[in-house]
Amino acid sequence: MSTLTTPHIDIHRAGDRMKTRVAWLDSKHSFSFGEHYDPDNTHHGLLLVNNEDIVLPGEGFETHPHRDMEIVTWVLSGSLVHQDSLGHSGVIYPGLAQRMSAGTGILHSEKNDSWRISTAPEHEEPVHFVQMWVVPDEPGLTPGYQQLEIDDELAGGGLVTVASGLPRYRDRTAIAINSSHSALHVARMAGPAEPSEVRLPEAPYLHVFVAHGEVEMEGVGTLYEGDAVRMVRSGGQRVTANLPSEILVWEMHARLGGQ
Repeated sequence: MSTLTTPHIDIHRAGDRMKTRVAWLDSKHSFSFGEHYDPDNTHHGLLLVNNEDIVLPGEGFETHPHRDMEIVTWVLSGSLVHQDSLGHSGVIYPGLAQRMSAGTGILHSEKNDSWRISTAPEHEEPVHFVQMWVVPDEPGLTPGYQQLEIDDELAGGGLVTVASGLPRYRDRTAIAINSSHSALHVARMAGPAEPSEVRLPEAPYLHVFVAHGEVEMEGVGTLYEGDAVRMVRSGGQRVTANLPSEILVWEMHARLGGQ
């Protein structure tokens, strides 16, 4: 468990995120990333990257390397084509959980190939996704890849354990990550027409990100699309959707640099 003992809740609004914008990419960074560096905003718990990206059709990230990182990609709309040096190739879309373990080193590319997937121009659309990086238990692991369709589980409106290394979720985790102190949960909530509420897990570190919609968090208030809450020694709060919403919740039982 963490050595921190004082509960703390820190709200980070969508508009305060660092941004990278080029002709084909609109990227918003919850933590320091690339040329954007803030020594006071490098991570929370074991979560180093929480990037919200929008990529135009026919564009994307060319082949590039990663190592010693567990990378989870969650698509909100559109489709993203993944290819890597292990020979994996596939299309990631909403409701498909995907994890890439970089380990000793891996090369991959991520493209919005909607113009290739569909010959109908009206089906071309930007791809909107969140990419998250957590630190593995140890460096030098064998690179790996995993994906699984979980759309049916999400339809229930509760917190679904999407990616985890925590033993407590072993029997109900969609995909595994090499981080025995971390788990990602996702809730796709219907909104006020069909009351939808989830309760956050309790953990030394929580990161709650509103990927879509608008929610009310007990003791915090209204959270809008792109807002995030970083929590220390907290949890158990109820989160209720004001609109059809999707939240991403990282539960972490250690922090970077030690427990």
